[in-house]
Amino acid sequence: MTMSPCRSRCFVDYEDLHQLLLAVQEKCCENHSQQIVSISLQIDFIDPLVVLDKFAQANTLNFYFENRSKGEAIAAIDAVTKLEITGKHRFSKTEDFIKDCLTNVINFGNTNQSFAGMHFFSCFSFFDQHHQADYPFPAATIFLPKLQVAVKNSSCTLVVNNLIHGNINIQTILRELQNKVKTLQSLADYSPNIEISPSNFNKTKINSSHTFKHSVSSALEKIASNHLRKIVLADALDVRAYNSLNLFKSLNNLRQLHPNCYVFSTSNGKGQNFIGASPERLISIQEQQLITDALAGSAPRGKTPNEDAANAKNLVNSNKEKHEHSLVIDFITQRLSQLGLFPQILAPRLRQLSNIQHLWTPITAVVPVNIHPFKILSQLHPTPAVAGAPRDIACAEIRRYENFERGLYAAPLGWVDGNGNCEFIVGIRSALIDGDHARLYAGAGIVAGSDPDKEFAEVQLKLQALLKALV
Repeated sequence: MTMSPCRSRCFVDYEDLHQLLLAVQEKCCENHSQQIVSISLQIDFIDPLVVLDKFAQANTLNFYFENRSKGEAIAAIDAVTKLEITGKHRFSKTEDFIKDCLTNVINFGNTNQSFAGMHFFSCFSFFDQHHQADYPFPAATIFLPKLQVAVKNSSCTLVVNNLIHGNINIQTILRELQNKVKTLQSLADYSPNIEISPSNFNKTKINSSHTFKHSVSSALEKIASNHLRKIVLADALDVRAYNSLNLFKSLNNLRQLHPNCYVFSTSNGKGQNFIGASPERLISIQEQQLITDALAGSAPRGKTPNEDAANAKNLVNSNKEKHEHSLVIDFITQRLSQLGLFPQILAPRLRQLSNIQHLWTPITAVVPVNIHPFKILSQLHPTPAVAGAPRDIACAEIRRYENFERGLYAAPLGWVDGNGNCEFIVGIRSALIDGDHARLYAGAGIVAGSDPDKEFAEVQLKLQALLKALV
């Protein structure tokens, strides 16, 4: 029996793995079928962003997700199997896709460590149909990666998923695994050379300040006439750099500048990436414990500690901001209750980011085994934090006011594993990157008492924070 050491941490029993793969292949031949073998190994610590930089190809799907405050990061490269769909049944179809894959999997290695075993990576667009025919992402994408590297605090897990069928060469699979492990371990001490020189770029506004403020004023009239209680209006900014935007550099900047946010990137396998630093978790489920964030109502950070404290105090005491916040809490608790869950509202607090602060109320619930995370996502998306209230009316009005495709902006993206654990965020403070072009998105919640000038300033503040990281 050959135990192959890979530097210090990783031991692969290639002989056992070889026997397993042969047995699986034999069964596939007999049944004329295919099976997925998921191999989980503990490896030396390596930065998943470095893995993304080294392994991601423009023509394959990939995904990156990091939460510095939780000590977690994960990179997923290329797809063993995937589903891309559009239309209103996209959440239930992605759920079916996962269930189908899970009937067909065999695990090998240490599945008890963090992020071991099969993880599916998924992104959705804000609307289930695009109005803009050439928008580069489908309304829903879910994939099982070929390669996944994740860190939780100081431990690092490699997952390699292989599709086994009668004609596959088992020796090639083993050789490729050895090569991957070797390459990964060689990256353990690698820190890429990132020049901090600012790129030269041109900016093009999608809307004039007058257009955005006019939309806010018009929305306020509809709120005054009780047609709406809230609407979230987004703005976009187009940027063209003089050379291609560097994905690795942009993500590294985002994680340095926004250590309290979720930093993310997802690709479409055609060269475009959607990236950002979102403060907003949609749902996280660990061992059937769900937590979600009601995040709405905001104020800028102050330039001095006194100014910062004054801004925070005004935010906490503002009836307008508290009203906007309570709409989100009510919506989330109502939707979770409709699924038969019993949401618990935790104490409200402030979510303070580098340039902005929000009213924040975490909400928890226990999730029964028979309720899949995608059922919850389909109920919650979009919340009033990114759409408005009533939701359907707000969404119809968003289509009228916004002259660009939201696409993945303000929609769920994240991962789910085979046991129903998951982490999904809302893709706000985000940008669509295509070579030397980027389209940046940000929005503001409009409620009774909103001021068009202030709302415009809030959106510009969010766009500037993103621009700083990209260029």
